[in-house]
Amino acid sequence: MPFEFLSGEQVARYGRFPDEPSPAELEQFFRLDRAALDALATKRRPATMLGWAVQWGTVRMLGVFLTEDPLVVPPGAVAFVAEQLDLDPACLADYGQRPKTAYEHAWEIRKLPGYRDFGACEAEVRQFVAARVWASVEGPRALFDRARVHLLKERILLPGISVPVRLVGEVRRAENERLRVSPEYGGHGPRTSRT
Repeated sequence: MPFEFLSGEQVARYGRFPDEPSPAELEQFFRLDRAALDALATKRRPATMLGWAVQWGTVRMLGVFLTEDPLVVPPGAVAFVAEQLDLDPACLADYGQRPKTAYEHAWEIRKLPGYRDFGACEAEVRQFVAARVWASVEGPRALFDRARVHLLKERILLPGISVPVRLVGEVRRAENERLRVSPEYGGHGPRTSRT
């Protein structure tokens, strides 16, 4: 699907680390809480412990699991988590020895309280985007970014990029048409924005 309204930067950063997380982001997303530490108590090997904890922080920050390549995490994030667990960050290299492990950890983390699949929340996301269309003059790029932030804030796992692109386009068109014919807005046509 074409992403005609997205910038190259938006496409590049969707579900990926654009660069090293800031100290504030490390604290917010990679600081292990009691629930994470309790889940880690079942892990035996250092690489498994560190890999699970890095996946946990990654999904909190990006909204996706890096199951295909769980080692593409910025070194600063790995070091931050390793320090909390008193582990050598280099042991993460052994995490991929059994490829299925990263997927098992993703399924395990997905079951933790608070995480939701996009499919179960699509109506909620559509309502959020529709409300933004009515309340602002944001263009599709801004709506896409707002939707992504909403998904992260609500702990809704990000789907592939084409899903929110299509959703934003559909909702924006439908709501602009409703605005166009709405008596409250004088039926003056859809509001538009350059971005």
